[in-house]
Amino acid sequence: MKELDVLGVRVEMPTNSPIVLLRERDGQRYVPIWIAAPEATAIAYAQQGVEPPRPLTHDLMVTIIEALGRRLERVHITELQEGIFFAELHFDGETVLSARPSDAIALALRAATPILTTEELLDEVGVTMAVEEEDEVERFREFLDEVSAEDFESSSDRGEEGQD
Repeated sequence: MKELDVLGVRVEMPTNSPIVLLRERDGQRYVPIWIAAPEATAIAYAQQGVEPPRPLTHDLMVTIIEALGRRLERVHITELQEGIFFAELHFDGETVLSARPSDAIALALRAATPILTTEELLDEVGVTMAVEEEDEVERFREFLDEVSAEDFESSSDRGEEGQD
């Protein structure tokens, strides 16, 4: 398994579709995942350390997990099927639940839990960008200015990229 870091969330133009960009921790491959606006906000809030006056859904979920005496140990981005990413939440006690990647990422950030994927999925969907001296956020912006959902479709699946 390869660990992924969340670089950030941004809106892709001209479609105004939110996207979260993950990067393999010890490599140069990036995984863009198109997500819905509420989950994009939840991920951005977690990254920025925003604490709303009342708990948002993902904050509440982490509180519930802890109140039940459980722990989210890791999140796996497991596969891409027909343009849709899938994820799993791995808890202590070997409990595994299916989840949308956007929800899994939002929970992982709040629970300080690693986000993992397989080498095979990185080979399939990872995008390599040359390492430059520029700020990583600026490279992310440039990447999003040039990328579209169609760039990540396989040759056998030319439908619109599905949101997770």
